[in-house]
Amino acid sequence: MIQNDTELQATQERILLFERILAEARRTYSPSNYEAMAEGYLTEIDKMQAEVRDYLSRTPEPVETA
Repeated sequence: MIQNDTELQATQERILLFERILAEARRTYSPSNYEAMAEGYLTEIDKMQAEVRDYLSRTPEPVETA
């Protein structure tokens, strides 16, 4: 579960990394090998995207001013 904006950014960057890995694999793996390797990445992308949506749907904490 994402707790703050720093974790949000890290999760978004990880999603992009996984998408880049899959895009490269589509060009270099055979269809059957791609299908086998992509499943785990796609599952993780789905989980991370759900976490991002959950975090962004929560009302932010009030910003304290000094």
